[in-house]
Amino acid sequence: MTNKATIRAITSFLPAGKLTNEQLAKEFGDWHASQILGKTGVAVRSVAAADECVSDLAVAASKQLFANGACSPNDIDFLILCTQSPDYFLPTTACIVQDQLGLRTDCGAIDFNQGCSGYVYGLALAKSLIETGTAKNLLLLTADTYTKFINPRDRSVRTLFGDGATATLVVPVEEERDLIGPFIFGTDGSGAEQIIVPAGALRCPATPATAIEKQDESGNWRSEQNFYMNGAEVFNFAMRRIPPAMDQLLESCGLNLEQVDLVVLHQANKFMLERLRGKMKIPPDKFWIDMANCGNTVSSSIPIALESARKQDRIKPGDRVALIGFGVGYSWSATMIEIS
Repeated sequence: MTNKATIRAITSFLPAGKLTNEQLAKEFGDWHASQILGKTGVAVRSVAAADECVSDLAVAASKQLFANGACSPNDIDFLILCTQSPDYFLPTTACIVQDQLGLRTDCGAIDFNQGCSGYVYGLALAKSLIETGTAKNLLLLTADTYTKFINPRDRSVRTLFGDGATATLVVPVEEERDLIGPFIFGTDGSGAEQIIVPAGALRCPATPATAIEKQDESGNWRSEQNFYMNGAEVFNFAMRRIPPAMDQLLESCGLNLEQVDLVVLHQANKFMLERLRGKMKIPPDKFWIDMANCGNTVSSSIPIALESARKQDRIKPGDRVALIGFGVGYSWSATMIEIS
């Protein structure tokens, strides 16, 4: 027997602020709440308060994991935080979270910026650290506050995104077979400008000019300091890259689709997910969509969906679950996990 990494527990935290379809329909005037739900699959988005940042959400998700008895803060010897909306350029938000949680000072703590494919990337990092003996109790955190980047008058993205955080405990168990993995990764940086906040960092610093809001041909308003997504191009990217990634994953595992109990993709939007399901010929009972009460939470969408699937008895110990993240970068990642 050798040590293999496994997911021991997942918890999530959604901020108290809410944005409903009824509120959006009233603001935009020409949409009905039912139309927004039908297209996006989202009824309510969680929205962080003005003074609520990624560290606050990550700490809250972690405290819930500790309160559930999965482990104690003193057990954690490595912390990995995936976020694209850190508290500061520097220091790393993971260091702030380590302090706020009262973790040991011999605990490793790093951030990584990956977005919608980040949870699977995080599992790969966690598996490596656990199975090399570098860590024994690893806390994988995801947290994003995309709503802070979104212009209130940009309905192309405001209908989709919500804020949230998750905490996943990854630990070693004595086992012969892999419980996490193998992994498939892909990168196409030519799509970087299709999902982007153009101004505000060092390549294009914020100036009065970058703060000027402009209206696009579809009637959406945003400045260069706001989040921008080219929905049509992102849709085409997903249709082009994700079905082959699923095929690669199954081939690497030596499995066919019938041997997989559930497929959980990044919860981008209902329309895209249903189109992907059809193209990949996945039966509805093997495909999980659950974003109605939180929206697209970026790096947190897959673990939130996993947590909800378990609570609703859609997965049980021993089940094989395929995970595929995709989006900003462009980047994509896939893995197979066995529920323990």
